[in-house]
Amino acid sequence: MPLEQDIQQREFRNEHHKAILNILYTHNYLVGKINDLFKDFEVTRQQYNVLRILRGQYPGHASINIIRERMLDNMSDASRIVERLRLKELVKREDSKDDKRAVEITITEKGLQLLNSMQHDVDSLDTMLQGLTADEALQLNKLLDKIRTSEPIRESQPFELKEVSS
Repeated sequence: MPLEQDIQQREFRNEHHKAILNILYTHNYLVGKINDLFKDFEVTRQQYNVLRILRGQYPGHASINIIRERMLDNMSDASRIVERLRLKELVKREDSKDDKRAVEITITEKGLQLLNSMQHDVDSLDTMLQGLTADEALQLNKLLDKIRTSEPIRESQPFELKEVSS
């Protein structure tokens, strides 16, 4: 369904404005679907992300800083998430032998088993984009990367979207 119908708005300032709203609306749609899936496994998206990061380090460990740097959601409190996972016995925390200020976090066997049990359902998330061909998905990825790497707006610059003529 077109964005205009979903949010019941007929006009937008311009195509850039519409694209921003479309990205935000689609983000919320996807996050809702993903949250529903993870709810069945009693973990949050952020907890799942931390478990995946730690699985990538396994059998080694990661520090809170490494986890924070690699998380998809930069606004998450990695320490709090790790503590919740520790209480579920999905990760363990140990003081670093090399640095008294550091903590080493390792995924447990229970954490690895949870990720394995989730894999089929997580793989099925790909179907949320089944309406796109592989080429369209590639193009979408390139466009999204381009958005994130374009020149940021400076605070001193007035924010103005220009009309695009086609």
